[in-house]
Amino acid sequence: MPTFATTMDTKEPSYIEGIGWRYETEHSMLRRMNDHDYQSRCIYMFTLTLADRSQPLLGRLAIDDEGTPRLLPSPLGRRVAGEWQALSREYPQVDVMRLQLMEEHLHVVVFVRQRIPKHIGKLIGIVKNRCNKHYWQMLTEQGRLAPKGQQTPPPLFSENFQDTILSHEGQLKDMIRYVEDNPRRAMTKRSHPDLFKVVSELNVTIPAQGTPEQRLTFAAIGNRWLLDRAVRMQVRCHRSDSPENLQLIARQKEYFLDRGQKGGVVVSPCISAGEKEIARAALDAKQPLIVLMENGFPPLYKPPGKYFEACAEGLLLMLAPWPYHMERRTITRQQCLALNDMAAALSTEPWTAEREQSLKEQRGGNGSEDG
Repeated sequence: MPTFATTMDTKEPSYIEGIGWRYETEHSMLRRMNDHDYQSRCIYMFTLTLADRSQPLLGRLAIDDEGTPRLLPSPLGRRVAGEWQALSREYPQVDVMRLQLMEEHLHVVVFVRQRIPKHIGKLIGIVKNRCNKHYWQMLTEQGRLAPKGQQTPPPLFSENFQDTILSHEGQLKDMIRYVEDNPRRAMTKRSHPDLFKVVSELNVTIPAQGTPEQRLTFAAIGNRWLLDRAVRMQVRCHRSDSPENLQLIARQKEYFLDRGQKGGVVVSPCISAGEKEIARAALDAKQPLIVLMENGFPPLYKPPGKYFEACAEGLLLMLAPWPYHMERRTITRQQCLALNDMAAALSTEPWTAEREQSLKEQRGGNGSEDG
């Protein structure tokens, strides 16, 4: 598993329910992988952001004559794109496969076909420095930059960059699709700002009969008003792959999709294969879903794949009870149990053994009770 460069200093650990004692990590999407050779043959997707993201310096989003969102590059944006193409001419080992300018950042897919003489970060630094000169020329022409030596000119891009390294079959197609789809996704987010805003602390009060109210706190993104729906149904499936349990999962899917057509909301941490199958079926059927996540949300988070489309349509709410972490972790049994308990608390119809048995009897089967 890749390791990331970081520092621990002298921080005090804190206890996180469902996880245990952890040191607070200062997260960054800009760390390099310690065990990767950045001069070797490899395919990357790089993201560079402007130092000042308040201005659309690289271009403007617009809808073309065919109704497709496009980025119309500014003169500066065209010069930036030109510097990436010049990099390929200067270093023939480096192939710029895709470049997508956005208003205040860019994505580029780069194929290093043969070993390069420098760390790929050094080559990106060359491009950024050349782009700086175009930026400073623009500022000088606009009268916004004093003559050379009288002030320190601002950089165009922020320090460092984010990289994604191709590691498995099929990933390149996903990289290119993501880069090319960025204008549409950005336009969608702009049209639905409330649905794509990460809420750091969403407090949910769970009423209880005869006991004190329970209060849960989540990071959240999506349609928070799904929590107000009258029917919220917990999905909980056994992990067994026995024929009996697979048959039970098929019946559960039919049950939840039927209830979803009547306005019910599926609530699940999507841990087991059956829970994931039912959640996918709900999204495919354009039915609402509340999903609980083991991991939180990084800055500027955007839901992936089908989740993005569901979020734009107001059909998704993602909830994360624990802080965001960059490292890949295997979810623990304690966390699974905690997420299932939260799903039950958020539901007006928690999944129970009695409900399961009733479903079996209605459908005429004997499902496995193995968990």
